[in-house]
Amino acid sequence: MKTTPTAPSYKGFRFPPEIISHAVWLYFRFSLSFRDVEELLAQRGIVVTYETVRQWCLQFGQVYANELRCRRPKTGDTWHLDEVCLKINGKTHYLWRAVDQYGNVLDILVQSRRNKNAAKKFFRKLLKRLHHVPRVIITDKLKSYGAAKREILPGVEHRQHKGLN
Repeated sequence: MKTTPTAPSYKGFRFPPEIISHAVWLYFRFSLSFRDVEELLAQRGIVVTYETVRQWCLQFGQVYANELRCRRPKTGDTWHLDEVCLKINGKTHYLWRAVDQYGNVLDILVQSRRNKNAAKKFFRKLLKRLHHVPRVIITDKLKSYGAAKREILPGVEHRQHKGLN
């Protein structure tokens, strides 16, 4: 783990910082129980009790969580938008999905309609969550995207093509 001004002090601990940080990472990243983390570490030859893992998570968990939050990937300026038809309890719904050029899923929305108002709602939700406007949006040839884009994102380039999406 890199040393920063807010880095925790490992002074007085029996195990090296790498093992402590790995145990805390396993617990928070994969939502494992303390006993599961104990078992995974035991498979690697590290004998530690679940109570020790619990104490490490209490002491170092918030510091690691803050560090991971800062490392979230930055969203790209090209958004690929698409919708998929699916059945929920026998009724047709549409799953709207936005992905940036790096493959990061920006947002999803399930709606019962596939019209201009549904597209506008999806655009508003995206903008509210991401706090920035894309340079380009790429969609299929659904007319609802164009109508909603003209109202909500007038200055954004819009590419409509079946193969690009």
